[in-house]
Amino acid sequence: MLNLQSESSDRWLHQVRQHLDEILIDHAHCERKAAGTAMSLMSSYVENLELCREMTQIVIEELEHFHLVIDLLQRREIRFRRLKPSSYGKRLNDLVRKHEPQRAIDRLLVAGLIEARSCERFDLLRKHIPDRELAEFYGSLFESEARHHSTYVRLAKIFGTSAEVHDRLKELAADEARILAEGDPLPRMHS
Repeated sequence: MLNLQSESSDRWLHQVRQHLDEILIDHAHCERKAAGTAMSLMSSYVENLELCREMTQIVIEELEHFHLVIDLLQRREIRFRRLKPSSYGKRLNDLVRKHEPQRAIDRLLVAGLIEARSCERFDLLRKHIPDRELAEFYGSLFESEARHHSTYVRLAKIFGTSAEVHDRLKELAADEARILAEGDPLPRMHS
C-alpha cells in the first residue's frame, strides 16, 4: 500500500526514546513543510484543476496537523523552535528530474514517499511509545498520511502512464530506502 522498500530501524526508535522532544518539534516542522510542498505543487501546475483541488485539501489537513502538534507541544511545555532539518527531504528532492513532465511525476512521487514514510513512522510511534496520549495522537494521523501518499501517486499519473509512474516509484522508493538506511545523526521524524 505505501510503496516503501524498507522498514524503519531500531536506530530510529532509539533516537525517539532519547530525544522525544526534538522529534515532536521536528514533526511540527514536517507538517508545515508538507503544506508548503502542496502549495508549491498547486502553484507550479495551476492549470490542472484536479491537482489544485487535491492540493488544497492536503494544505488544509497539513496545517491542521501543524496546529495539533503545536498544541501538543504547548501542553507539554516544549518550546517550539527552529531545528536543523535532517538531510532526508533534500536528498530525496535532489533526485527530481529537471524537465517536464518527468519533473511533475518526480515531485509528486517524492512527496508521496515522504508521506508514506511518515505514515509508517506514525504507526511505529503509536505501537512503541508508552505515552498513551502520544500513541493515540499518532494513531489519529496515520490514516490521513496514507491517504496523502495515495493521492500523490494517483496525481502523478496525470503526467505519465501508469507503467511509467509505477517504474519511477519503484526507483525512487529504492533510493528512499538507501537514504534512510544511511541515516542521519540528528533525531528527526525522518532521520
